Amino acid sequence: MHYKELKQAWAELTSAGQPFEIEVKEVRGVPIRTYKNAPPSVREFWLSTAAFADRTYIVYQDERITYAQAHQIVASVANWLMAQGVQPGDRVAIAMRNYPEWMLIYWACVSIGVAAVGMNAWWTAEEMTYGLKDAAPKVLFADAERLARINERPDMAAGVKLVGVRLDKPAAGVIPWADVVAHGGALPAVTVDPDADACIFYTSGTTGFPKGAQLTHRGCVSNLLNMMFSGACQGLATQRATGVAPPAEPPIPVSLVTTPLFHVTANNCGAYLTTAAGGTLVLMYRWDAGEALKLIEREKVTAMSGVPVMSRELITHPDFDKTDVSSLQSLGGGGAQLPPDLVHKIDSTVATARPNTGYGMTETCGIITSVSGDFFVDKPDSAGPAMPVFEAQCFDDNGKPVGPGEVGELWVRGASVIKGYINRPEATAESITNGWLHTGDVARIDEDGFIFIVDRKKDMVLRGGENVYCAEVEATLYRHPAVAECSVFGVPDERLGEEVAAAVHLRPGMTALPVELRAHCEGLIAKHKAPRYIWILNEALPRNASGKFLKRELREALALADAG
Repeated sequence: MHYKELKQAWAELTSAGQPFEIEVKEVRGVPIRTYKNAPPSVREFWLSTAAFADRTYIVYQDERITYAQAHQIVASVANWLMAQGVQPGDRVAIAMRNYPEWMLIYWACVSIGVAAVGMNAWWTAEEMTYGLKDAAPKVLFADAERLARINERPDMAAGVKLVGVRLDKPAAGVIPWADVVAHGGALPAVTVDPDADACIFYTSGTTGFPKGAQLTHRGCVSNLLNMMFSGACQGLATQRATGVAPPAEPPIPVSLVTTPLFHVTANNCGAYLTTAAGGTLVLMYRWDAGEALKLIEREKVTAMSGVPVMSRELITHPDFDKTDVSSLQSLGGGGAQLPPDLVHKIDSTVATARPNTGYGMTETCGIITSVSGDFFVDKPDSAGPAMPVFEAQCFDDNGKPVGPGEVGELWVRGASVIKGYINRPEATAESITNGWLHTGDVARIDEDGFIFIVDRKKDMVLRGGENVYCAEVEATLYRHPAVAECSVFGVPDERLGEEVAAAVHLRPGMTALPVELRAHCEGLIAKHKAPRYIWILNEALPRNASGKFLKRELREALALADAG
């Protein structure tokens, strides 16, 4: 394999005077690795894409928006926000499906130093109430479905200006999107601090409520350069090893966006990389493999990235062999590890496409590692090497580094690590030590620098790319009057990787059916977090000497066929 060539290409591309030159800077009192040539903020990155004026930027159903139109709308939104008194450092929330407006509002916010708050579109009214109180945005852009949730609890948006996007009819107290776009004007001149918050993205909370991660401008542009570096470095190494040169003029990328834009996978990874190359983002109303195949053929999609189940559903779909997918060059995803069999299936099934993946977190503004092509096929159970802006090290439970190749919790430090969690100094201190982010994943690093995730330290279920923290679901179940004890854990699922399961012991003399407990959860937390499998046990749940429930014992003892 081409590991010698990879090391050589890596050293060359990151050396002095090269595009990906690395330097060490002190940020928030910590020495971090960063790209010397990175744009100072996301604003400059967005401004650079005006050069692609006549190209198609966003496709949604029968709508097509060019870069020139996008820049015009972004400038209008930015001017309108400033006319409402929104200032750099303030927050503006977005709560909607993956509509074109999502990206345009996002670019408008970051271009004037305003933090875009990505609200999870699956949140219930209760979760939305928490998020709005926590983030305290001055303006909320919402579609009809999210406005309906606000109408359930109008007090949640008290003091927040509401803008309605794609509404069938006018709504009282809601400013129409058309009014915002009609504002006009050139993009306001604003100097944006590299370490200001670019966006607040929520990650499931370990103690019952989501945490708002502060992704900085430095972090977001560093993530973009990480992805560009990965493609350049692995491509150069493969070319040198095989003698096969890439096309002199690679096709303009067309990316099918399959996951929500309020996550780093779709936004910071998919949208940023495609936008940087003047490519096209093809948006979907919701994931559907048959519809995805039609879009790939119609729009000549070159890349599709999502959670692993999406790639599997695409290549096993009955229409796959009848569809022209010859434009595809890469297929894969993040949000969960690609099973090794899927890596080989992608490589053998799609003649033109190579498998790829990235391992990362909201807390790193996107990817930590990236691997594709021959390297991924050779090490299909690896997540790839950590990108140049990261120091990566495995630590034991006492915070001491483990030896080469030994297993420990993966910690990373570098330009892409978040500033912290808003309103959560304790959670920030727990997660970040002297700039080192504790990933919560147990890993080993091999002699080539490739990282292998072997276990999860956090009590979490990874369901179809969504983090579901067991404590959050348990806290919700305990709000049901009949629940005396409960333990939530993950069980294997062929489609989603893992599903949420719960063992429950009821209070004496009280009754509750699994269907009732599930409905109770769905009323309080997003539907995907509610347990799919629930066992009602007659006996108290097994505990260890320190009083903790024995989740592994429960998982091994309970049969899915017996769950309700």
